[in-house]
Amino acid sequence: MAKIALGVASSVSIYKACEVLRGFQKAGHDVQVIETRNATDLIPPALFDSLSGRRTIVELFDDRQPWSVAHVALAKEIALFVVAPATANILAKFAAGLADDFLSTFYLAVRTPVLIAPAMNEAMWYHPQVQENIRRLRERGVQFVDPAGGYLACGDEGLGRLADPNLIVARGLDLLGREGSLAGSKVLVTAGPTREALDPVRYLSNRSSGKMGFEIAREARRRGAEVVLVTGPVAIDPPSGIEVVRVVTAAEMKEAVDLRFAAADVTVMAAAVADFAFASTAGRKIKKTGTASSLDIIPTADILKGLGARKKTGKILVGFAAETDELEASARKKIREKNCDLVVANDVSKEGIGFDADVNQALLIDRRGKVWSTDVLSKRALAAVIWDAVEELRGQKK
Repeated sequence: MAKIALGVASSVSIYKACEVLRGFQKAGHDVQVIETRNATDLIPPALFDSLSGRRTIVELFDDRQPWSVAHVALAKEIALFVVAPATANILAKFAAGLADDFLSTFYLAVRTPVLIAPAMNEAMWYHPQVQENIRRLRERGVQFVDPAGGYLACGDEGLGRLADPNLIVARGLDLLGREGSLAGSKVLVTAGPTREALDPVRYLSNRSSGKMGFEIAREARRRGAEVVLVTGPVAIDPPSGIEVVRVVTAAEMKEAVDLRFAAADVTVMAAAVADFAFASTAGRKIKKTGTASSLDIIPTADILKGLGARKKTGKILVGFAAETDELEASARKKIREKNCDLVVANDVSKEGIGFDADVNQALLIDRRGKVWSTDVLSKRALAAVIWDAVEELRGQKK
């Protein structure tokens, strides 16, 4: 049984929130309702109290609640956050990071999947600012159940009705179903850049921040896997609950991965490993005067190709392709030549995505030839897409 937080905003369709609540309960889950203050004018908290068996939360500072920092404590307890119905106002608050009541403050504390079902007049739904807020939330990994068409409370016909409660519940249960789906599995993930030293001061590297690999490791852990993360030098904190192995050079990453590959059910090579290293490394800083006009470089070991050659039946190997052109062709070539089961390709020439950004856009191709093309997503959301693809492949192999 999972605990679900159900946010309820002040839409005329609020009565359908009772059906959403009941739907999750029938599936065996515990539901904590959070109402906005305006929503209580439409349905008093007492009704949700009776249906949920829990005191409905309305105020940010409420002496009736048994915890001191309620929004933080509750955020740690839940497996899913659903907002149905969601108004244009609450979407704007979430998108802007405004926290002036319990519901909006709670959203900022949540680290579990978020599912939003908006309801409003058609003109409001299509307003450019509302659509911009929805776009920003989607980029951050928020899932949506779009409104349905039909007769609206204002008397108009159009799009804006709250989606069918059964559909909202089904989408929520689908998100919950991913929780623990990798239980019992061992996952190996690489992340970040490597650095190849020229001297004690300078090195050859790339712009990888490690954010993508860290989110892949985080999502695997959320789904119940035992995770080892091998990371090059990065400036971000690792996810909790996983083993972290820190390396610097491509050779060190190869050694760390080779030692752990055989034990892993799934290996995701998200690191941006340097393709070249300097032929020699000076023990002292090389001075500008008297330096040769060229520097000798040599290829580093192809870690992914080596793993592909060692891969045994039943194992899954995922490679990444950071490209500036011919995305699909490069991905298909990597699958063939390096014996990958899935390749995630992204165009690093596009400004604002990929390297050192919080969002990414990718083309996924698996060994069967199936292709996924994503919109611009948060790296956390893209990690979920990648793991969905991996789990589909694992199902084919069983």
